[in-house]
Amino acid sequence: MVSVKIYVEGGGDTKYLYTQCCEGFNKLIQNLGFKGLMPKIIACGARDKAYGMFDTAMKSARENDEYPMLLVDSEDPIALGPWEHLKVRDKWDRPAGAEDEQAQMMATCMETWIMADHEALRKVFGSCLRHRALFPISDLELRPRQELLNALQSATNDCGKNRVYSKGKHSFQILEELNPKSLEKNLPYFRRFKETLDRHL
Repeated sequence: MVSVKIYVEGGGDTKYLYTQCCEGFNKLIQNLGFKGLMPKIIACGARDKAYGMFDTAMKSARENDEYPMLLVDSEDPIALGPWEHLKVRDKWDRPAGAEDEQAQMMATCMETWIMADHEALRKVFGSCLRHRALFPISDLELRPRQELLNALQSATNDCGKNRVYSKGKHSFQILEELNPKSLEKNLPYFRRFKETLDRHL
């Protein structure tokens, strides 16, 4: 049986963040309906390191009966195929033998996924959340990543110094609370991620 491994951008700076990142993605994938069929999540830290580890894994994937996947922020709205986008933006070459669906992206960033579930944000931040500062859920994957981050920080600005949204500190906690049905309905690239897992788990 082929083992699926997902090389994820983020969470690799400290042991705590590594653990939080893996737990966040594991919980979200379990909630997608894959409990008992889970891939292995590998938090890689910087996006270049995630690509490098994925590229290395591809070289021995067949002999190890593994199906590596890369999961990174697209950073910019996507107008090309997955590997074409990553080649233009990051100068990454498509590894030999890599399929289109082995390149998975959070378009444009993890904050897109977080913004797509206002209920999860209310659950985490409570009554201090300024709902009117959040973006509508439609067309979120076309929003620039800095706009999304700014909106989440504005929406949580009344929650106190240590509770204003920040990458890493809050993102992985919220990831565990997300309703994947909302993301699947409203985010085409999240839906693509789920459909790829359906085919390989």
